Amino acid sequence: MGIGKKTSKNAFVFGLVLLILILLAAAPLYASLYTVILLTSILMYVTIAVSWTLFSGPTGYISLASAAFFGAGIYTSAIVGRTFPLPLVIVLGALVSFCLAILVGSLTLRLKGIYFVMFTFGLVELLLHFILWWEVNITGTTGRVVPAVANTTVFYTMLMILVLLMLTAFFIRHSRFGLALQSVGENEEAASHSGVHVTALKIIIYGVSALFMGAAGASMAARWTYIDPTIAFNPLISFMPVLMAIFGGIRPLYGPLIGAAIFTYLEQFLITRFPYYYMLIFGIIMVVAILYMPDGLIGLAQRVWQKSSRRKHADT
Repeated sequence: MGIGKKTSKNAFVFGLVLLILILLAAAPLYASLYTVILLTSILMYVTIAVSWTLFSGPTGYISLASAAFFGAGIYTSAIVGRTFPLPLVIVLGALVSFCLAILVGSLTLRLKGIYFVMFTFGLVELLLHFILWWEVNITGTTGRVVPAVANTTVFYTMLMILVLLMLTAFFIRHSRFGLALQSVGENEEAASHSGVHVTALKIIIYGVSALFMGAAGASMAARWTYIDPTIAFNPLISFMPVLMAIFGGIRPLYGPLIGAAIFTYLEQFLITRFPYYYMLIFGIIMVVAILYMPDGLIGLAQRVWQKSSRRKHADT
């Protein structure tokens, strides 16, 4: 009976995901241009948030280097965008971010706690100011122009990146690799004594996480058409995925997805309605979420469902 319920639940989830993907894929056919642009922004933040959770969720390491990997993809697109087609540009942006994460991970993933957090955020500031100095003093430029790509093309590109990311995250979580990651998050020393190559494991998943962030950055650069270091390495890109994942719920795979989708729409709504107060409102929402929803929206929904189920059983 339990197996039948689990099978029907999996079939329902699969059908729901397939329906959402079909509706998203058809969006440019029935939605306005503004809606397509908004959906593209939502897909971008969802990709970054899920990528962040791919590493930070199971390991417990809080990385604030998302803007560094996202920006590396953006600048890769700006440098090679006139030479290569968009699919190859996205692959190159993903590989540059992957290599950067492997290098940074090799140097820093032996650190723990606040030291790792500080270093990862310092990486964003280092890249921002170094590239800014390089452009001003060496190349004599102020930002770069990226070859323009149609908004619909960028939308479908971001949708494909997200689908690949979700498939990757699903297979990792349901593999021996994912179990090893969970053991690292629960107790690194015990995982190491049981034969898990802890440092190598963390470095690999850190690189995979950055790979999708770089792909998202390379794709979005084609929509923005002009970028500079302050745009590419915006520190908000490091903090927003963390807030989105916490808001939605870090543990389930769909938690960051829901949190990022709601947060992105809320951001656009607040910026247009309350341009001078939207950051204050964001702060209030996050304080309330942390105080009353420690497991995010998914945890809150599960608690409400459990309470309602208990009441039904009590009434019967």
